[in-house]
Amino acid sequence: MKLVAAIAAVMILNAIMIKADTKPRARDLGVPFEGKTGPLNAITDIGGIEVGHTTLIRGEGPLKVGEGPVRTGVTVILPRGKKSAQPVFAGWFSLNGNGEMTGTTWVEESGLLEGPVAITNTHSVGTVRDAIIQWQVRHGTMYQDFSLPVVAETYDGWLNDINGFHVKPEHVFSALEAASAGPVEEGNVGGGTGMNCYSFKGGIGTASRQVSTPLGSFTLGVLVQANFGRRYQLKIAGAPVGQELTCDKWPCRSRGDAGPEAREGSIIVVAATDAPLLPHQLKRIARRVSLGIARTGSSSGNGSGDIFIAFSTGNRDAGSTSSIPSVLMLPNAQMDALFEATAQATEEAIINAMVAAETMTGRDGHRSIGLPHKE
Repeated sequence: MKLVAAIAAVMILNAIMIKADTKPRARDLGVPFEGKTGPLNAITDIGGIEVGHTTLIRGEGPLKVGEGPVRTGVTVILPRGKKSAQPVFAGWFSLNGNGEMTGTTWVEESGLLEGPVAITNTHSVGTVRDAIIQWQVRHGTMYQDFSLPVVAETYDGWLNDINGFHVKPEHVFSALEAASAGPVEEGNVGGGTGMNCYSFKGGIGTASRQVSTPLGSFTLGVLVQANFGRRYQLKIAGAPVGQELTCDKWPCRSRGDAGPEAREGSIIVVAATDAPLLPHQLKRIARRVSLGIARTGSSSGNGSGDIFIAFSTGNRDAGSTSSIPSVLMLPNAQMDALFEATAQATEEAIINAMVAAETMTGRDGHRSIGLPHKE
């Protein structure tokens, strides 16, 4: 078995090296992921969803708090697009709670997600939350008289001047206004700009799956902000790649030598589907995100904030207040294909983030190596 695993690891590494200069996604490199993707292999394969980023990169050299270097940003996901105030059914799950996702108390209570989901760095959550409310007020897209935005975070302080608070309201407005359907930019963008994954450069990644059930065909998509894992844990399509690309060969994040790695980090995952699911079923989807993360090698350590939210666009009247809404529910017995799709898409989205992310040098010369496409 060890020989087979080693051969598989070499095959995957060779595929990565051969395609070095094309900036491919993981599947383009020949990585044998399971499942049928949507046309874009992205969360935007679900109709109506829009994604936007604002990326902030400036300065270099020693850290000067308030000045830089800056390696950060914000990513937004709008379930029904920027023009809609209609909520979606949602559920959330925390695999390990050393992190933050605001607004989830009301998601748990109401079963509704009432606006965009945003992802940024740990110390910009408040700014992003307040800016979303300002944007909703300005555009008249608040579902209630008040707003409880869902904003999540991972820590980018190894590369970024995180205590300089460089994400401003205008950056959030820009991401929201720029949000669109279609292909989703991955890697060193938006909230993922300064992130690391398995001690390589991490960031934003996405993937999707199309599934068929006896009651219909549906799409499920995932977007991740990947900032977690230790090098030796990394597996790609089951191959122990992290045990081949060790820290003595490819320096682990934020170091110029083969010294010990930093703590585990975190991952935020947004899962979406057009299948008509109710909140309790979406919590079940959110739980299955954990299986996709495990496929890439992580065991979700104590220092990790692994928090996930899932929503469905399948019931247009989910937020009806003027009448008793008629809602549809895929039977629980028909959900297995969606569970499998969640694990598969999460795995692929993480690897897509790593493949897209390029080597970045940040504060104090800290350097995060991109997953090598050639040696």
